[in-house]
Amino acid sequence: AIQRLISVLEMDRALRGSVEDLIHCISGGSTSHYQGNRKHPRMDSLQNAIEIVVVVLVIVVLITIIGALISWYVNRNSAAALLKRHFAPVPLDSLKVTQRLFPSHIRADVARAMESYAAQATVCSFHGLMPSNRFEEGNTFSALFCGLSNVAPLQKEDVDIGEDEPVQSITSGLWLLQKGQARFALLIAPTMELEESCASKKTRIQIATIKDDAGERVSREVLRHVETQIAHAPSYRGKVLSLEEGDSYSGQASGIEVHRLSGIAREEVILPQPTLDLLDRNVIDFARQRSRLAQMQMATKKGLLFYGPPGTGKTHSCRYLIQSLPGHTTFLISAEQVGQLSDYMILAKLLQPSLVVIEDVDLIARKRTEMKNPVAETLLNKLLNEMDGLREDCEIIVVLTTNRPEDLEAALASRPGRVDQAIEFPLPNAEGRARLIRLYARGMKLSDGVIEETVKRTENVTASFIKELMRRAAQFHLQGNGSSQLSLSDINGAIDEMLFQGGSLNAKLLGAGEWKSGAVEAVE
Repeated sequence: AIQRLISVLEMDRALRGSVEDLIHCISGGSTSHYQGNRKHPRMDSLQNAIEIVVVVLVIVVLITIIGALISWYVNRNSAAALLKRHFAPVPLDSLKVTQRLFPSHIRADVARAMESYAAQATVCSFHGLMPSNRFEEGNTFSALFCGLSNVAPLQKEDVDIGEDEPVQSITSGLWLLQKGQARFALLIAPTMELEESCASKKTRIQIATIKDDAGERVSREVLRHVETQIAHAPSYRGKVLSLEEGDSYSGQASGIEVHRLSGIAREEVILPQPTLDLLDRNVIDFARQRSRLAQMQMATKKGLLFYGPPGTGKTHSCRYLIQSLPGHTTFLISAEQVGQLSDYMILAKLLQPSLVVIEDVDLIARKRTEMKNPVAETLLNKLLNEMDGLREDCEIIVVLTTNRPEDLEAALASRPGRVDQAIEFPLPNAEGRARLIRLYARGMKLSDGVIEETVKRTENVTASFIKELMRRAAQFHLQGNGSSQLSLSDINGAIDEMLFQGGSLNAKLLGAGEWKSGAVEAVE
């Protein structure tokens, strides 16, 4: 640059000499115009103008030189320059690029798979990526070749996978690798199309190779490795999951919420024995016998319908089944999330064996005559089609729960193959209510007489009502200093508050049917 500047200055001096000769010729070779301090005004103006032009030209040349130096300095390590040097002498436009798209919910496992494969090769360099324009298609090799995206500091995000510590996942990265004689590059980045919803975003991986046998072999090897690693899905397999799109106040990446459910012992599942037998045979025993059923070429998928009044233990039993199916990945789907059912089923197939629980299905599966808009019918068809689309050999159990089976679309019964067994969850009988009272007393002492009278006064109530009753009774007991065992007066105060003081609406909200009126009598 200094040499160029010197040459420009020398040109300036030569130009000035030529200008003076030109002026002398214009003046007719006379020297009278230059004698003394008097000069011709027109000659002075012309000379000043030429000097200004020369100065401007020098400035333009300097700016051009400085701009070229800055451009060279900035672009010497651009993504395009790095790729050109890595694949030289092969031009970038003759490379082969292979692409795969994965659901963004499993981006942590995709990033892990890419990192583990890169560790098996010689890493020439590794870079983070940042798109230069977020309204383009994002980070792809095409964008890198054209300069629409460039290298940047490596960015990672914390992803909650239900462990004590979140896992750090690469957001966008570029590996320049060599394995044997094969030179290739790997890229991972999220898709950025504007029309995508949060639920449909993908994680993109691309492999750039030279068009030869070695490049083709490496490309197939990378894809096999990634697919094998994702099939194991160590981040989420065997956990209880749901898809979430809301804001995360922890600052960690959202997408999949991992639920940490407390354990439920067998003794805490208080149901009539026929109901328990149906649960065991159709869920727990079925899962244990699945491999033998597969050998007999019988279906290994199952559809179940849990129905009964609210508060009778359907959700409670689902939680018990979750912990009774080791190695199964569970998906909890609420009625408003049925629109994401396709994403759920894709993950369920990926992470099978799996248990899919869809709660309050009656909210979307009503009779067609009661549907007020086509959206509801679309959701119903979506649910039935997803259940019908499961292969016979897939290891997926789908559990639907409902409080109003009579409101369900007749198609659930008329289209066989969706629901294999309906299981009723009735109101607890006298024996069940006595067991529930002992369970929810949580260690408080109760006499047999108190239990017997409480059972009489809680006819036609749900399990959830008894649970709340024992909590209220414990509060009355603590107000009376709680020095001895739970008394009938404590039970009486709780029942009066729950059934009478709150009115009929409160009783319905708490899960009480037709109860016997009157106060609880004291028992000696």
